[in-house]
Amino acid sequence: MGDADRDHMLAAVEAASGSRRSTSPNPWVGAVVVVDGVVVGTGASSPPGGPHAEAHALAEAGEAARGATLYATLEPCDHTGRTGPCTEAILEAGVARVVIGVEDPDPNVRGRGTARLREAGVEVEVGVAATEVAEQLAPYLHHRATGRPYVVVKLAVTLDGRLAAPDGTSTWITGPEARSDVHRLRAESDAVCVGAGTVRADDPALTVRDWAPDDGGPVADPRRIILGAVPDGARVAPAESYEGPLEGLLDRLGDEGVLQLLVEGGADVAGRFHRAGLVDRYVVYVAPALLGGDDGRPVLAGAGAPTMADLSRGRFASVRALGDDLRLDLVLDPD
Repeated sequence: MGDADRDHMLAAVEAASGSRRSTSPNPWVGAVVVVDGVVVGTGASSPPGGPHAEAHALAEAGEAARGATLYATLEPCDHTGRTGPCTEAILEAGVARVVIGVEDPDPNVRGRGTARLREAGVEVEVGVAATEVAEQLAPYLHHRATGRPYVVVKLAVTLDGRLAAPDGTSTWITGPEARSDVHRLRAESDAVCVGAGTVRADDPALTVRDWAPDDGGPVADPRRIILGAVPDGARVAPAESYEGPLEGLLDRLGDEGVLQLLVEGGADVAGRFHRAGLVDRYVVYVAPALLGGDDGRPVLAGAGAPTMADLSRGRFASVRALGDDLRLDLVLDPD
């Protein structure tokens, strides 16, 4: 993999970023067409039913696509759904080389796209900037591989690891920049989940009201899932009540096309998801503040690891400053 291939794939990743909120349950894909090192076409996935990223990029490139290299973050499809196969569009445009970030685990695609292109004499390379592409497409890839949504647990804590004071108050631990980022995280999620206790205590709306995209595009509120009964008059309405095993909830939401589920709390709900091993990413907003005791509300309620040998370990996928606060994205190591 040369530096130029990587740079062009990262340009495709950037192109995909603007379609993140509008394509679910389809993937948010980016594509660029390159001739002699110059990008002549750029595309991103449309909402379901619209053209795919490759089609947009090829249309923009026009005749310049003949003999060009196409970079696509995800393997092009080779089946007819609401749109025709991307492989056919690529072959008709006369593209000579296709560079792919990651293969598509969807059973309708898995390996078929690359095989079709190679059979037609197109040079195909897979795995360029795969880490960055897989990070961007993590919810989609997880859903297609497991049938369940990608579960993100969001927590806002003090530096000494407390998410509420002894009297139960938790407003506001973090500053406005972090709170706006939470709303962006909601906008990227198909559904958000909290416990009925959090609804009774905090009466959250769980809407996307404090964040707007730079492109000025529309933003939709996520589905609201309440573990337990929804109190009458709660601001979270309209919301769905669920009682039962968490695994059953994830199976149902996965069947309904939910790619990402954001779990916002409280500590009991977060602890349940954690102990069941159902969390794919922890997003922790850490404030430069201290409660200064051991009587505040812990991050994850319930029994923890009995010994240091049983710690849940992983890696920080990203660390970002948001105003005075930090956002830490933790991904645990597989068992």
